[in-house]
Amino acid sequence: MVITCQQRSDRLCDWNLRHGPIVKHRPPAIFIADSLGLDFLNSIATPVDTSVDWLDSGDGLLRWLAQAKLVPADALDELKARAMPGELDEVADQARALRRWFRGFVQKYMGRPLPAKALQELGPLNKLLQRDETFSQISRHRERDGDRFELQVVRRWRSSESLLLPIGQALAKFVCEEDFARVKACEGHSCTLVFADHTRGQARRWCSMAICGNRAKQAAHRSRLKKKR
Repeated sequence: MVITCQQRSDRLCDWNLRHGPIVKHRPPAIFIADSLGLDFLNSIATPVDTSVDWLDSGDGLLRWLAQAKLVPADALDELKARAMPGELDEVADQARALRRWFRGFVQKYMGRPLPAKALQELGPLNKLLQRDETFSQISRHRERDGDRFELQVVRRWRSSESLLLPIGQALAKFVCEEDFARVKACEGHSCTLVFADHTRGQARRWCSMAICGNRAKQAAHRSRLKKKR
């Protein structure tokens, strides 16, 4: 099976609807990091009071990949249909192991420029990238003013384990393109989310002003009221 990596069909947004609800009471996956590599780390989080792992199963992994738009819906459909019992759960196990390893790497170097010596620690990621099967292909792109040719990157989705490849690519892009000095942890109480601070003056403090930022304001307000009493 060959699917173009650039294909971003609207069906990706419908994948959850076509395959049932995510999990009862489970919120949608969180994409607030301004970096897909960090969003992968945020695939386990405590958005309110209870920890949620969006990669807790094979189906959970498929749903997260769909929401992240890392794998075309057609590829997700076919890989799910031909997977043996427990096969996707094993891939989800590998994804969680990759997440644990990469979290340790990010936590070690976040808040400062990534040193050259860090390359020695990226062996597991480079090993994953070596398994990728991508190639370039000329295809027709339709536009309002007519068709034109374009060069697309194509990936072969040979097995369920190939679902890890676009994740690895996102992590590698983060390592090579992001300034680790801008990587921060949310200052919210008990919040586990991380993000890349691309604001002017690097003033971002919260994963979201609507959640942790608002909670901090409310806590500060209550503190001021107590002091006035």
